[in-house]
Parts: sequence; C-alpha cells; structure tokens
Amino acid sequence: MKSRLLSVENLAGCLAVGIFVVALACPGTVRSQVPQGMGAPGNINPRADDRAKQMSNDRMRTAELNAGAEKENQKHIEAAIAHMREDFTRIQVLRNDIASSLVMGKPLNYSLVSEQTAEINKRASRLNVYMLARAPEIKDQHVSAELKKEELVGALVRLCKLIDSFTENPALKNAATVDAKAIDKAKEEKARADKDLLMMIKLSENIHKSSDGLKEH
Repeated sequence: MKSRLLSVENLAGCLAVGIFVVALACPGTVRSQVPQGMGAPGNINPRADDRAKQMSNDRMRTAELNAGAEKENQKHIEAAIAHMREDFTRIQVLRNDIASSLVMGKPLNYSLVSEQTAEINKRASRLNVYMLARAPEIKDQHVSAELKKEELVGALVRLCKLIDSFTENPALKNAATVDAKAIDKAKEEKARADKDLLMMIKLSENIHKSSDGLKEH
C-alpha cells in the first residue's frame, strides 16, 4: 500500500467532514444548539462573483487562443499549398525548356543544364517535404551517380519523362475526389507518384553534378 501523509489543511477537512456526518446521524445533539424558529445562516461567499467572472474570462481567453491557433494553422496550410503549386508549375516550365533545347538539337549548355537541374532538384525535394514519398530502394542502372558527357542527353530525356509521369499522375490531380471503391487504384497511383518523385530528385541531382563538372572543362 502507498503511504499517505495528511497536511494540516487535509486533516482539518477530514475533521469537518466527520463532524458533518455526526451531525446528520445525531440531529438532536447539534440542532439543539440552534435557537428555535431560526434556521442555519446561509453560506455567503463574497468572492463567488469574482471567481465566476474570472472563470468566464478564462473561458473567453481560451476560446480566443484556440481561434488564433486555428487561424495560424490555416495560414500555414495556405502557404504550403501555395509553395506546392509554385514548385509543381515551375518544374513543368523547366521541363519544357529542357525539352525544347533537346528537340532543337543544340549543343548542351552545361552551365544552363546545371542551373535547371539544380532548381528541379530543389523544388522536387521541397515537394517531398509535403508528400513524404515512400518507395522501395530503387536499383536502376540508368541512374548512376556519375554521368559521362555522352550520357547527359539520354539522362535529360529520362528526366523529362519522369516529370511528365509525375505531373500527369491521377493521384495528384484527383486527390480530393477519390472514390472509396477505387481506393486500391488510388494507392497504386500514389505509389507510382512517390517513385517518380524520388527518381526525379535522384536523377536531377546526378545530372546537376555531372554537368557542373563538365562546364569547367
């Protein structure tokens, strides 16, 4: 058993309770001390109104704090959505710029490629902060850490296709309108979006590093 220590206040409280119980059990002994025709005086607490007002004020402050916190959370959500929309759009713009250069058959501008892929990597990584992409460890011989000069064009083509697959994924377009009957398909699409995003981050980093090294030659 746990030992219990009674403070003076607790002991006085116990005694008061005991006296009250005895008074109920033996009404004649206690009530005989009260003059006939007079009831016990009411218990008037002059600070009751103050405590009621304090409790009311506390509730109002709590409600205001909750409303403020909810408003702040809403601001964070709106900011996150704005960042995601900006990153999503900018990645597609960069993809179009890269694709246009490849279609025109121009010699690669390594400095430009380095800048473009660095930005894609930064924005894709920031998207992943919100998406929390998960995918099995990818072992793909096409995504090597170091790319040779002659491999860059092929790597850029793969990057463009990854961006296409990611941005056109129904899991991103229809996230708010998923039918309960199609939940399995939605999970598959989300898994594919996760894989594309992680591959995009890895491949864009590799292209950036490789082109960054080639621009110095």
